[in-house]
Amino acid sequence: MIRLTELQLPLDHPESALRAAILTRLKLGDDDLLNFQVFKRSYDARKKNSEIKFVYIIDLEARDEANVLSRFADDQHVRPAPDTAYHMVGQAPSGLTERPIVIGLGPCGLFAALLLAQMGFRPLVLERGKDVRRRTKDTWALWRKKQLSPESNVQFGEGGAGLFSDGKLYSQIKDPKFYGRKVMSEFVKAGAPEEILYVSKPHIGTFRLTGVVSRMREEIIALGGEIRFEHKVTDLLLEDGQIKGVALANGKQLMSRHVVLALGHSARETFRMLHQRGVFLEAKPFAIGFRIEHPQTLIDQARLGKYAGHPALGAADYKLVYHASNGRAVYSFCMCPGGTVVAATSEPGRVVTNGMSQYSRNERNANAGIVVSINPEQDYPGDPLAGVELQEQLEANAYVLGGSDYCAPAQLVGDFIAGRPSSELGEVEPSYKPGIRLGDLAPSLPGYAIDAIREALPAFGRQIRGFDRADALLTGIETRTSSPVRITRDPETLQSLNTRGLYPAGEGAGYAGGILSAGVDGIKVAEAVAKAMLAEAQSATGNQV
Repeated sequence: MIRLTELQLPLDHPESALRAAILTRLKLGDDDLLNFQVFKRSYDARKKNSEIKFVYIIDLEARDEANVLSRFADDQHVRPAPDTAYHMVGQAPSGLTERPIVIGLGPCGLFAALLLAQMGFRPLVLERGKDVRRRTKDTWALWRKKQLSPESNVQFGEGGAGLFSDGKLYSQIKDPKFYGRKVMSEFVKAGAPEEILYVSKPHIGTFRLTGVVSRMREEIIALGGEIRFEHKVTDLLLEDGQIKGVALANGKQLMSRHVVLALGHSARETFRMLHQRGVFLEAKPFAIGFRIEHPQTLIDQARLGKYAGHPALGAADYKLVYHASNGRAVYSFCMCPGGTVVAATSEPGRVVTNGMSQYSRNERNANAGIVVSINPEQDYPGDPLAGVELQEQLEANAYVLGGSDYCAPAQLVGDFIAGRPSSELGEVEPSYKPGIRLGDLAPSLPGYAIDAIREALPAFGRQIRGFDRADALLTGIETRTSSPVRITRDPETLQSLNTRGLYPAGEGAGYAGGILSAGVDGIKVAEAVAKAMLAEAQSATGNQV
């Protein structure tokens, strides 16, 4: 296989133009090109008023590939294609009786369980929430009726917090083994659009993702795995620093010496239980702020210029960062083109916001988190759970500011910058359900966060014209940008630093930040579990497994 990079074509090129461009670029005859596939397609909109083109990375098969590579030996854009296929690290021996336990069925737990099932280890998955169908019903009850189910909501249940989001599938993690390709391939196999394999910023959207997740669950079961919903883990069974199993809220105990801890970032009772049990964890940075909404047309025009609205480009996104004079970093987070702001609390008496888009991304508004960094060393040194407590305090305060009925406090950008309460909306219509209450957002966050965001918004307006328009809407509050703790693990074995057999994984453990990176981490941890179990089986039998 040969990899060809930086192949540029106009946005409106016909399908046949791609093959023709490959032939021309490599000086091949038509019969010499045996096969090709798009590995990645992107575009550069930094010069929006000049011509925007698609930029392709192509993997291809050709006759006499050695000759082709020799002819282009000095061309950095023509190289042997890397092996992006996934290779299992092993297969469970027949007769293996122990089953690994996976706690949590978010993206990380889903892929950990899937990989373990594919390797024959028959994992047992424990999920505190419900399956996607029932979970969706419970989530809509909060949005439409202000009825919260603490164990089945935006945070808890099959699919994890990423289910009710934009379904973004891109990340900046280093991925030398192409585990991300495995994640994408499994999603496509389960019904996701094939384009997620090659577009530069792939996403699925909530409604499609629910079907994908349920079909992946069916594969895990078909391969011998077992999934138990509404099974909440409340304790670990430990002996001399080794995990022996878990205790459940229903009073039952399940035994295993290999437990994947794929918590979401909102599993606060579990964080406290781990701390009480002496499992090593530490505070980690996260961020707090608001959701901001603009008309999507404003973002399209600012980002794409004359190409705004082009069907091949879709709704435009953005990524912003500003370093405030008080030392705080302010940045956009989880930008949702053509999406909505949603209620994301998992606890009674608290308000949390998040963003969500469907696959079409055709809602009226664009939204994103505008958040300020929290540094444990600066803000609450010495207490690994202080970040959790800060989140709880802020969310409870936001609940009161919103009227104590799960409506969210909100304020127009112009009023927020000027430091005056808002009393009526402008042209930007809020999308947050169950609803908003206009007022003053200043009491909802610490003073340093308010000051930093007030300073950042005009600066963002200089980068994206209209970003600081007076009637853009801020909705509070965004607190669950990532886990406030890290359940630290050994970089080689991926086990807890002081609890053997416990594998902290994914976003809740502090090792991922989104669907793709969580899925990749699930694969890594599944491999670590498989290697450990294979080594134990080999040691027990004295034979190579």
